Amino acid sequence: MSKIQTMKFIYLFSLMFIALSSCNSKPIEKTEEVEKRTYADFGEKFSEKDPLTALQMLAVYDKLKAGDTVNAKFTGTIFGVCQKKGCWMQVDLDDDYAAHITFKDYDFFVPMNAMESVAIVKGRAFVTETSVLELKHIAEDEGSTQAEIDKISEPEFTLGFIADGVLIEE
Repeated sequence: MSKIQTMKFIYLFSLMFIALSSCNSKPIEKTEEVEKRTYADFGEKFSEKDPLTALQMLAVYDKLKAGDTVNAKFTGTIFGVCQKKGCWMQVDLDDDYAAHITFKDYDFFVPMNAMESVAIVKGRAFVTETSVLELKHIAEDEGSTQAEIDKISEPEFTLGFIADGVLIEE
């Protein structure tokens, strides 16, 4: 090899080295394994994928009027369960609101120790309204004072949900 050919070789080799070393290649990073959650299922089986969050579900409820019904699937934390049979549960939607969950045709129940567990429910959401007159009647039946009864001035809305199926994180 002549001196010129050697210099060309070194020059080309240097260019290739610079080009390859300046590539923006990232080192292979160890990826964290996504934690696979396991659920106990009750009622109809369904996929845990893509439920609404509790806040997203609250926004759905906000658009409903008394008598409306909408199919939904959402996740939230259980904060109350019927302590006689597990025939209903309460799921937090935010600090001020919760959904009252019952189970389709009472075909299934949830464990009475499910409080503070994360649940995914699938079924029908609805809103019911209890009128002022009915609330006053209930208060009277409960033995409330006339002053307490007179303070009732607005109807109450209940965020209801009839679940076809429930998944509770184990």
